[in-house]
Amino acid sequence: MPEAGPGRDCPLCPRLVAFRAANRGAFPDWHNAPVPSFGPLTARLLVVGLAPGLKGANRTGRPFTGDHAGILLYGTLARFGFAKGTYAERADDGLTLLDCRITNAVRCVPPENKPTTEEQACCRRFLAAEIAAMPALRAIVALGALAHDSVLTALGQRRSGARFAHGALHRLPGGVLLADSYHCSRYNTNTRRLTEPMFHGVFAAVGEALGCGADASSP
Repeated sequence: MPEAGPGRDCPLCPRLVAFRAANRGAFPDWHNAPVPSFGPLTARLLVVGLAPGLKGANRTGRPFTGDHAGILLYGTLARFGFAKGTYAERADDGLTLLDCRITNAVRCVPPENKPTTEEQACCRRFLAAEIAAMPALRAIVALGALAHDSVLTALGQRRSGARFAHGALHRLPGGVLLADSYHCSRYNTNTRRLTEPMFHGVFAAVGEALGCGADASSP
């Protein structure tokens, strides 16, 4: 099944196209393009972030790779059996995902890490296609309220029927479980809005729902 995503020179969002061009000029060795999803389409779990970080996924070409957020995310995925290998903050570190796939609601890096409402809506077609391309999908972890809202809209669900809250579990029509977490950004972890045990708790619950979870308190 083909990758459900935009091409390297996707023209859909003028502001993001201009930002991409500026970054290609300033950092010619970086990825500087829509970031493809990572992990098998046959996975039962999909993790959805908001958008690539400028010096993270936009640089390396792999979601949550090269910045602080990836340290907690990939460490947690490995802890709960959704990844194997050693995360080394680069796309060729050999890390692989197990029964898990990672994508972003917006595929291109936005200025100041803030995609506009219009950009989120424009890129939602790719998130909807991503979800539709995963035949075994049973659970989605949304990292942040904007990712949560994008997932619901991509699935044709009303936002009022499943409010975002860290640790909340929503059973959607069709049986897919939507699990909410605060984003694993440096800001959220530094301010203690999100702690490692809180993040582990979300994936423990998802793992349990999939029948493969580990105890979040285990070493």
